[in-house]
Amino acid sequence: MNPKRYWLSSGCGLAIVAALGGASGAWAQTAAPAAEQDGSTIEEVVVTAQKRSENLHDVPVAVTAFTAAAIADKRIERLSDLNNMAPNVRISGGDAAANPKMFIRGVGLSDFNPTSASAVGVYADGVYIGSPFATLGSFFDLGQIEVLRGPQGTLYGRNTTGGAISVTSNKPTMTPTADVGLEYGRFNSVVANAAVGGPIIAEKLAFRLAGQYITDDGNTVNEVNGHRLNDADRGAFRASVLFTPDEDDEALLEFNRYANRGGTRQAKSRPLFPATAQATGSDGLCAPGYYYSGQCTDIAGFSEPSSDPFKVSSNVEGKDRVDYWSTSLNYTHHFGDISLVSISAFQNVHRNAVENSDANPLDVLANHFVGYQKEYSQELRLQSDAGPAKWVVGAFYMRDELKNNSTFDILRVFRPFFVSPSNPNGASPDDSVVFLRYRYNQTTDTYALFGQLDYSLTDRLTATVGLRYSADHKTFRYAETAEDAFSLLPVPRYDQAKTFGDFSGRLGLKYDVSDNTNVYASYNRGFKSGGFFGGQADGDFYKEQLAPFDNETVDAFEVGSKSNLFSRRLRLSLSAFYYDYKDLQAFSFVVRGARTVQILDNAGSAKVYGAEAEITATPIRNLQIDAGLAFLHAKYEDYVSAGGDYTGNQMPESPRFNMSLSAKYRIELASGASIEPSLDASYRTKIYFDPSQTKRLSDPSLFQLNGQLAWRSSDQKYEAGLWAKNLTDKTSLLEVTPVGGLGYDLLSYAPPRTYGLFVRYHF
Repeated sequence: MNPKRYWLSSGCGLAIVAALGGASGAWAQTAAPAAEQDGSTIEEVVVTAQKRSENLHDVPVAVTAFTAAAIADKRIERLSDLNNMAPNVRISGGDAAANPKMFIRGVGLSDFNPTSASAVGVYADGVYIGSPFATLGSFFDLGQIEVLRGPQGTLYGRNTTGGAISVTSNKPTMTPTADVGLEYGRFNSVVANAAVGGPIIAEKLAFRLAGQYITDDGNTVNEVNGHRLNDADRGAFRASVLFTPDEDDEALLEFNRYANRGGTRQAKSRPLFPATAQATGSDGLCAPGYYYSGQCTDIAGFSEPSSDPFKVSSNVEGKDRVDYWSTSLNYTHHFGDISLVSISAFQNVHRNAVENSDANPLDVLANHFVGYQKEYSQELRLQSDAGPAKWVVGAFYMRDELKNNSTFDILRVFRPFFVSPSNPNGASPDDSVVFLRYRYNQTTDTYALFGQLDYSLTDRLTATVGLRYSADHKTFRYAETAEDAFSLLPVPRYDQAKTFGDFSGRLGLKYDVSDNTNVYASYNRGFKSGGFFGGQADGDFYKEQLAPFDNETVDAFEVGSKSNLFSRRLRLSLSAFYYDYKDLQAFSFVVRGARTVQILDNAGSAKVYGAEAEITATPIRNLQIDAGLAFLHAKYEDYVSAGGDYTGNQMPESPRFNMSLSAKYRIELASGASIEPSLDASYRTKIYFDPSQTKRLSDPSLFQLNGQLAWRSSDQKYEAGLWAKNLTDKTSLLEVTPVGGLGYDLLSYAPPRTYGLFVRYHF
């Protein structure tokens, strides 16, 4: 597609929508206000995308908001449940309880090592969640989720070149409240939620206690012993206290606890070494169609006997143990029209995961991931929403301390062949038969100053200017050792410190065509901090791997339009964007003998452009339809790494097209109760899982369908019903990890069809 022609057509489309908005605004003024009371209009949504409460329609940012009702109906219980629920949003990953892979508009990072920050920032009640171990700890008892697409470099800081996901929990109230939910489903899944709260001192002090527990037997069968794998077992608890001593002060104190004891992700092995000429493909590896024929094996000669994605053969059934604690204090004081906001937080998370990384009953490769991370953060803001100038200035500091003590046990199955009086353990470094432990510590001190001004030049035209400077000072100490004094890849101690800093900012214009339609244009500059590689280093190339990689920067241009049409029966949001990336941080693999080595480096440049549309409509009374449609072009322009030349390749997790469509209808009963059926459909085109654009490391186009049938009481206190996910039972991949040196790929699959029933109570 010609980018210039694309922009011209997008601009014409926005102009037409603006004209339609101006015309329909006059028509809307004549509509009967009674429509607001009978289920014919769209619910107003308030968001905090710009660090203040605003109507979703008024925010000149591409943002998708999920209300508490939508979160419950769509069963958003973890970060990955947001996958494909908003235009150009991909969230997946092969780990059970940590390291989700987040991509917005094609921008993200596939690296699963804890030193690497995502290009999509996650915020819980205003607190930045920096650890990839901790991102699941806040997804319960939520009042709202906001997905901000595009760089958010001014107000949200570095490491948001892709966007930001902000979750807001339900706060204590000055009236008594209680919420209880219970559901049971396939694979003996149980999801239990409960919350209670109310005043301690009338109009001064209130509390809320909330908890969640999720368990299931797992959707995968281990053919070695018949056990079920990929099981869930996690719980979370939150206690919060709201103190409002007077009309100018408000303090919210929160404590969070999250624990996971479920199984580690048990992937499916796909053997790559052909044992017959018939099974040999043009690249010398196993040809498609022969993977599970018995004619292809891994390095140890194992051939997975079943092609069923949910049947594996494993001798290790590990747990993915995650323990997370956090506490935060959000304090606001009003000086007339000016507010002082302080957010103080401490987070502590520990992960201990034993993983069978060969997905077979032989000891080819086993990993033990052990990591510990704690973070202290403080944000201070002065801001004002009064008059023609709405502004915010602030400062941010965070200290992140990370410790890693992980291991790889490589080719233990071959140790008996190398046992001798002088080598009782059977290690053979020259043959990649060794047990390695890689230890490192990383300390990061982050500093930032920022400010943004939204000024009303006229009654209809608002200009925005924002600027932020952030700096990360990172100290990295790496040491790799081998057990029993055997070292496969000797890596000298690596000790280095470096500061990564840069500016980010925003320029924008918003014009209110009418009371119901606005158009906007913006330029954003974002950057993602550079750093150090946090995986196992290759002994021969450790300097190349451990050398610091550079900041990632993006110049992003966007135009958009937001409209409330036909007396609030139709809400339409359009956006078109063009990104110019420099030094894009990219993760890939390279095979060196029997070793598959991880590489994290900077791609020279990348171009990303696309368009998005979101529609919410109530065409008839009690029927709401939500739709999202997106086009995305995301390709590397200049990317040559140790793994190969990827110039011109499609970026990972970047489907060309994706769409979502949901419909919910309310059938009113004579008793005043209602029956509410709903359907959610989604579609995306083909995706690749790594920069090489290799066919076997991809997933074809996918259509999925979810549904719910609910009954709601007349007083809105009780709800019960049936639900189903992946109704058509489509098989799809979450992740493919190539381990070519050992002769296999690891395939992590999304769950098959699941279904169940639920009951809820709200007081």
